[in-house]
Amino acid sequence: MVEIAVRYEGQLRCKAEHGPSHTTLFTDAPVDNHGKGESFSPTDLVATALPSCLMTIMGIYAERHGISLTGMTARTVKVMTKEPPRRIASLRTVVTVPLAANHEARAALENAAHTCPVHKSLHPDIDAAIEFVYVG
Repeated sequence: MVEIAVRYEGQLRCKAEHGPSHTTLFTDAPVDNHGKGESFSPTDLVATALPSCLMTIMGIYAERHGISLTGMTARTVKVMTKEPPRRIASLRTVVTVPLAANHEARAALENAAHTCPVHKSLHPDIDAAIEFVYVG
């Protein structure tokens, strides 16, 4: 169990504290939704959680099998719906993997990414495609 404590600071800004580490972060409403856009929006955090999670799960698999993924990167593009209700329409992610395309663990690493808890928690209406690019 992890507790996240959040306080509304006013002007569409929230301050969140991660219970175990006491690390804090702020969210702001985006400019297109009455905010200042001075920090991550709540839906931006979802878009951040997805690639962070899938790379972490890939990293766990890689470490267990003596594979280095240092330098792996991901880029997620979040698109919101144009019509109400306002929600995430898509989170399309491209993961750049520092391994050869024919690496023996390719299928296992990609499977690991698809089993990340964030990806598994997304509503099925969200287009959450993951593309892998190998550059080793």
